[in-house]
Amino acid sequence: MDYGESVQKVLLRKIRKAEQDLLQLKLDYCRFVFGLTHRARVISGGITYLVLSVDVESMATTEEGRFTRPRVAGVSADTPDGAEAIELGTDWVLEQSRKD
Repeated sequence: MDYGESVQKVLLRKIRKAEQDLLQLKLDYCRFVFGLTHRARVISGGITYLVLSVDVESMATTEEGRFTRPRVAGVSADTPDGAEAIELGTDWVLEQSRKD
């Protein structure tokens, strides 16, 4: 293996690690800023959904330096497990926790 190939392999490993770190940071941002966690309850179109996936690639940087809310997919909270996920886009709000 020559020097060029060796450098390329090291750089590719570093790039993949940085991409994984960025993905995790965006997921952390979604959790702490938007309150999104796996199986979080969101309301879209008047229906409550359980979040199954968050598309962090859909997040864009705003002029203020923040991120826009991500696209999410989920299943109706009333639907039994195993239902197919529905794309909700960015038109959702986090369901407020109930305090009885």
